[in-house]
Amino acid sequence: METPDVELDLQRSVHAVLRELSAQAPALQRNQGMWRWSLHKKVERDPAKSPALVRILLRELEKAEREDIRRVIIPLLHTLMYVLTKATGITEELYRRTYAFCVRSLTLPAPYCTVALDCAIRLKTEKAVPGTLYQRLVIAEQNLRSDLYPYQERVFLFVDPELVSPSVCSALLLEIEAAQLQQTPEACMRHVVSHTLQAALGEACHAGALQRKLQASPRRALEHYFHAVVTAVEQTVSEPSPSRKGHLERLQEIYSSLLGPAAASRGSCSGDPLPDLPPSIPLPSPHIAFHLWTDEEQLWKELMFFLHPPSQSCLSANLKALDLQGLLPDQELARASTLSTDSGIERDLPLGVDELPAPSSPEMERAGLQRKGGIKKRVWPPDISMPGGWDEPPGLHRRTGRPSGDGELLPGVSRLHTARVLVLGDDRMLGRLARAYHSLRKRETQTFCLTPRLSLQLYYIPVLTPEKPASSRHSELGELAAFLGRADPWYESTVNTLCPAIHKLAEMPPSLDASRTVDPFILDVITYYVRLGTQPIYFQIYTVKIFFSDLSQDPTEDIFLTELKVKIQDSKFPKDGASPRRRGVAEGPGAELSICYQKALLSHRTQQVTVSLRATGLVLKALPASDTEDHLCLNVSVMEVVKSSNLAGRSFSTVTNTFRTANIHVQSQDQRLLTLLLDKDNRRTFRDVARFEVAPCPEPCSGPQKSKMLWLSSHQQKEMERTKVKPRPLLMPINTFSGIVQ
Repeated sequence: METPDVELDLQRSVHAVLRELSAQAPALQRNQGMWRWSLHKKVERDPAKSPALVRILLRELEKAEREDIRRVIIPLLHTLMYVLTKATGITEELYRRTYAFCVRSLTLPAPYCTVALDCAIRLKTEKAVPGTLYQRLVIAEQNLRSDLYPYQERVFLFVDPELVSPSVCSALLLEIEAAQLQQTPEACMRHVVSHTLQAALGEACHAGALQRKLQASPRRALEHYFHAVVTAVEQTVSEPSPSRKGHLERLQEIYSSLLGPAAASRGSCSGDPLPDLPPSIPLPSPHIAFHLWTDEEQLWKELMFFLHPPSQSCLSANLKALDLQGLLPDQELARASTLSTDSGIERDLPLGVDELPAPSSPEMERAGLQRKGGIKKRVWPPDISMPGGWDEPPGLHRRTGRPSGDGELLPGVSRLHTARVLVLGDDRMLGRLARAYHSLRKRETQTFCLTPRLSLQLYYIPVLTPEKPASSRHSELGELAAFLGRADPWYESTVNTLCPAIHKLAEMPPSLDASRTVDPFILDVITYYVRLGTQPIYFQIYTVKIFFSDLSQDPTEDIFLTELKVKIQDSKFPKDGASPRRRGVAEGPGAELSICYQKALLSHRTQQVTVSLRATGLVLKALPASDTEDHLCLNVSVMEVVKSSNLAGRSFSTVTNTFRTANIHVQSQDQRLLTLLLDKDNRRTFRDVARFEVAPCPEPCSGPQKSKMLWLSSHQQKEMERTKVKPRPLLMPINTFSGIVQ
C-alpha cells in the first residue's frame, strides 16, 4: 500500500515533467529531460510505486481532457505506456480507465488520435494477457529465438567520425558496451519468465523465491521454462476470445514446476503473507550496434548482414519461395523461343480439348510441374515502384502489438525484422543519411530483397559541436533538429536536450570498474526514443542536376535534404565557354543570373516565373523558418545587387528577396562561375558550375517497368511516356513521438 508521501513525491515529479513542456526559464531548460528519466528510475528501483504512478498519470490525462490542454496528452500517454509495459500488479480498474481514455481520444484530430489508437491496441492485448508487451519487447530486441514470436529488432547507431569528435564516439561506445555486458541471453530469459509470472499471478507469486530459483537453474532448464511461458502467452493471445482462467492455469503449472507444489501452494495461500517485497525486474536496453560511418554502402551492407548473418551461406526459405514465385527480378530478361504447332484454327484442335482432366489426375500433376520455354510472367506487386513499408504516407498506422511495420508485403513472406537506424550528428549527417536512403531505395527497385522482409525506421539525435555563443554556425547546423523540436514538443524536451549531456559524458574520465552499477542516462534516453518514437515526419528530398563550364565534363546529379548554397566564384569562363558575357552588362559585385522557377501557390496551379538579376549568392532551404509554412517546398533567398547613383558616384547595395518554389533553374549569364554547397557539407562542394536545376527527387523507377518498355514499339513507348502517371516525390521519414503537432 502506497503512503501519502510516496504519492506526493510522484505527483511533484509528474508536474515537473509537464512544466518542462513550456519551460521558458533558463534553470528549467538546463534540466530538461532529467525529470522524465528520474521519474522512471523511481519506479524502476521500487516497482511497488507503479500503481500509484499510473493513477497520477491517469488523473492528469483526465484533467487535460476536461480542460482541453492537448499539448500534454501525448507526453503523458507515452509516459503511462512505458510504465505499464514494465510494471506488474496493475489492477483491472486502471487498465479499464486507461483504455477508455484512449478510445475517447480517437475523436481528436491527428496526431492525438494516431497515438491514442496505437496505445489502445496495445492496452487491449496487455489487459487480456498481462505481461505480453514486456515479453514481446524483450524477445524482439534481444533476438531471443521463439517459433511463436519470431520477430527481431536491432538498433544501428551511425556516427560520422569526421563530424563527431573521437571523445564523443569513445564515450558512447563505452556506455553501450558497459550496459550490454550484463544483458546475457540467460539474464533476459530469466527476466521474461519472472515478469510474466508476476504479471499474471499477482500476489500469488513468490517473487523472491522465483528469482532465486531461476538464478540457480542451468541454461537447458531455463530455456525450457522460457519457451513454456512464451507458448502459454502467445497461444492465449492468438485465441479469438482469450480465456483468462485457462491462461492462469497454464502459468500456475509452470510456476509449480519451478518452485515445487509445496512452495507454490504456500505462496498462493491467502493466510500466508509473502516474506519480501517483489524485487525489481529491469527492462533490458535493446541491442545497439555502434558503427563509424566510413563507407557509402555501409548502411546497405549492415542491413543485409542483419537479414543474412555471415554464418548463413544460403538464402532463407522465404527468399527462396520469393524467387520461385517469380518476384525477384533477373539480371537480364531472356526469351526462350519454342516451335509452335498450333495453327490457330479451331477445327485443328484435338478431340476432347474442352474436357479438362480431374484435378487429382496424373495429367494435372504433370501440368503443374512443367514450364514451357517463353517469357516468364512475373506477378509484380501493384506498387513495387515504391516499397510501401519504408515510407508510407502520413495517416493512421494501425499496430497489433508486434514491431512497427510488420505484416506481409508479399504473400507468404513475413516482415520479421525491424531495423532502427539512429544517426548522431548535425544537418550534414542528415544529408549523408538522405543520400544513403536514396541509394537504398534505388537499389531495392532492382533487387527487391530487403523490402519484403525488413521494416526500416529512421531516428535522429542532434549532436552539435560546441561553439562560442557569438557564433551562428552552431544554430545553422541544427536547423532540422530545431524544426523537429517545434513540430513535436516532447521531442524537443527529450531528445534535443541530450546534446549537452553527451558532451559532458565525453569530458568525464572513463570508468575502469566494469562491475560498478551505474544509471546510463544517455543510453536510457536513446532506448526511450527508439521504443516510443513511432510517428514519422516526412521530409522532401531534392535532386540537383549540375552543368559545368567545361563542356567536356559530363553533367552530374546529386541530392540534398536541408540546404543548397550558391556562391559566385572569382574565376571567369574559358574563352570557348558556353556562356559568354553579354554586352551592356555593367560591372559590379556578384554575377548576372537567369532564374526560372515554378511559383508555389496555395491553389497548386502552375505559374512559371523567369527573372534576370545580378546577385551575390542564393540559398535554397528545404526547411521552413516558421511553423505556419509548408515544409515540402523550397524557400529561396536571393541576395540581389541594387545599383544606385548619387553625388558621390555609383554605389551598390544588396537586398534579400525570398520566394517559395518546388522547381528552379539557375544559369550564369556573364563570365562568373558558381560554386554549390550541398547540405552545409564542405565535402560536397561543386565548383566551376555554369547552371543547375533543382526539383523534388522522384521515387526511383522500378526495374520491371523499365524492362516492359523494351518490348514495346517506339510508338507504344511514346504513348506510355505520355500517359504515365506523374512520379511521386521521394520522402524520407524521421521518427518522432507524435509527428507534427498543430
